[in-house]
Amino acid sequence: MSVEALLTRDYDANPGPVHERLRAEYGPVAPVDLLGVPVWFVTGYEEVLHVLQNKGGIWSKNVDRWRAHAEGSVPADWPLLPVFQVNNSAFAEGATQHKLRAAWTKALAPFQDHSQPQAQLLEQAIRQYADDLIGVLAEGGPTGWADLAAQYARPLPLMVANRLLGFTAARGEEVVMDIWRMIDAGPDAAAAFQRLYAAMTELATAKRQHPGDDLPSYMIAADPDLTLDELARELLMLPGLLDFTASLVCNVVVEVVSNPAMWETLSVGAIDETVNRAALLNPPMANLTFRFPMADVKLGNYTVAAGDPVMLSVAAAHADPRFAGALDQHAIRSTRAHLAWGAGPHACLGQRLATQITTIAVQRLFTRCAKLKPALPPDQLPWRPSPFMRALRSLPVQYELAASRVPAPADAGVPETRPAGGGEAAEQRSRSPLWSFLRGLRRGR
Repeated sequence: MSVEALLTRDYDANPGPVHERLRAEYGPVAPVDLLGVPVWFVTGYEEVLHVLQNKGGIWSKNVDRWRAHAEGSVPADWPLLPVFQVNNSAFAEGATQHKLRAAWTKALAPFQDHSQPQAQLLEQAIRQYADDLIGVLAEGGPTGWADLAAQYARPLPLMVANRLLGFTAARGEEVVMDIWRMIDAGPDAAAAFQRLYAAMTELATAKRQHPGDDLPSYMIAADPDLTLDELARELLMLPGLLDFTASLVCNVVVEVVSNPAMWETLSVGAIDETVNRAALLNPPMANLTFRFPMADVKLGNYTVAAGDPVMLSVAAAHADPRFAGALDQHAIRSTRAHLAWGAGPHACLGQRLATQITTIAVQRLFTRCAKLKPALPPDQLPWRPSPFMRALRSLPVQYELAASRVPAPADAGVPETRPAGGGEAAEQRSRSPLWSFLRGLRRGR
């Protein structure tokens, strides 16, 4: 059957009406064209949940199950191909997936269990990173304009990634920028993946020789049999998770400053509810990477052939009338049955970490700022064109700092992976390309 292109200018600006039209024409599963490749696009909540849960074991994420790819009919330069060729636990199945996710669970535990000293130190660090970023805004005076996406939401998780991975600040910046290039499926996505893989292999090698108090070292301790290739490919997932977190921070801020109900939940201290509502209303990971049925299967109004690519839309599922229509919009607490964190065997293992970063980022921002006013109406905000993420390209706001604001540190810099004093370490921080870039954004406004 003929299919229409999914990623149009209308879709980038506002995917909601496109989801509604596809649902009205095809039902909960629609045939679409994704950058020249035909895929099944799932917009129904029940159908998305059914595939995610994979109770019958029929759905695979392994790219080897993709019939068109195996037959050589997917162009070698298709911009999304590098995403599916990462070959880590996000795309694994069976015993391999269980082994890798077990290593993740053990390695993340010290950072996600608040009774552990690593988690307590990380929380302190996140708060300091947030205050340092807001401190750069404060250098321009108590009032002004800022792009919260570029100057706050995106660099904050970058700092956390540097700390967790044990990268130097400058190396971590390069890694996260390449993650953005790969996720956004730009023309240099393939080259970005090669650089990322090299960087993670280099890091994995270093941590085998000199373990530290960081995620790669904990993963090695959890499973000493991990090969360098396996470890490097697993580590590629962390900056992607934190880019998701940056988008969630932006989406929470947008909802709070434009939705009185969201502001009310924040003002009474229900920050966890504020974050949850934003994840429900505007999930950062709008569409998930492909699943492939290992046998012909009925899905929606169609029979999907074995090996056909199926793309699950979390954003469309949340707006499905069968799901959204049953929600109480006036309830004090919104449902936790949404799919922003996935479900089933590939559910996000870093949910607590991402939620913690988002919660602290939003808390510090609205504590330090007496006023935040969007510079653009919500329907005019610029979104990054991406097949997967629903992420703002910029979030311009007018701010007014609270009178009791914390002074900006005299030597603000991207925090190192370990505490650093003055002298050479301080000089390295002051020369950080990221910090210079952020100050340049402030001066350029």
